[in-house]
Amino acid sequence: MKVLVKLGGTLLDGAESRDRLAAQIAAARGRGIEMVVVHGGGKQMTRCLAERGIESRFVGGLRVTNPETLDAVLKVFAGSVNHELVASLNRAGALAVGLSGIDAFLVEAEQLDPALGAVGRVTKSNPALLELLTANGYLPVVACVAGDRQGQVYNVNADQMAVACAAAFGARQLIFLTDVEGVLDGAGRVRPVLTAAEGRQLIADGVATGGMQAKLEAALAALAGGVEQVRIAPGAAEGVLERVLAGGGIGTRMVPGEAPTA
Repeated sequence: MKVLVKLGGTLLDGAESRDRLAAQIAAARGRGIEMVVVHGGGKQMTRCLAERGIESRFVGGLRVTNPETLDAVLKVFAGSVNHELVASLNRAGALAVGLSGIDAFLVEAEQLDPALGAVGRVTKSNPALLELLTANGYLPVVACVAGDRQGQVYNVNADQMAVACAAAFGARQLIFLTDVEGVLDGAGRVRPVLTAAEGRQLIADGVATGGMQAKLEAALAALAGGVEQVRIAPGAAEGVLERVLAGGGIGTRMVPGEAPTA
């Protein structure tokens, strides 16, 4: 079975959380699951820019990326965050390989909006490198940086990067491990199962806004791209990955059609 796990940057900011998740991922890989990891690092990025005296500016939830910010993107996303995670995974027994979308045109992008600078919109994902690595026992770990055929580099939303890689890789399941319990309904309760239509309705009704709206839109894109199900689950929960992979009732499971009756 092919699975893609997307890790939010907040979960990777401390060694204890990073090592705990790395152990779970390595254990799943050891059970024969073909797995790819995509990660963010927004919290680390904001801190790095602040240390340089650069203010982080966001438009529509996307970080405005000027040349100074892009330099930090490469150093943080494809540098420290990626390599610290790879080191944790290798310590846990996985043969992890750090990558970004730039490598072998894994993920191609184009400029989303000149006002945002070097923020990219994914145009294509080429899964050959992921398939080569996973087929030979390696664990690809992909930072949310992409490029184009002219050598331009783009800062890409990590959820969108995860969706593109999952669809191209043929993942049966896309798992978002986040800092929330799952998708909440209008009464503030976690929805254990959510259809694509119900997810769109939560957005239309204004129930899902901000980060959760973006997460739902990414999940909907993954389902439309052929991923069988998407899980949005709390990354800090004990044994979260094993529970999700076993079909346990944690977080929210999103499916394309009608929710099961039992």
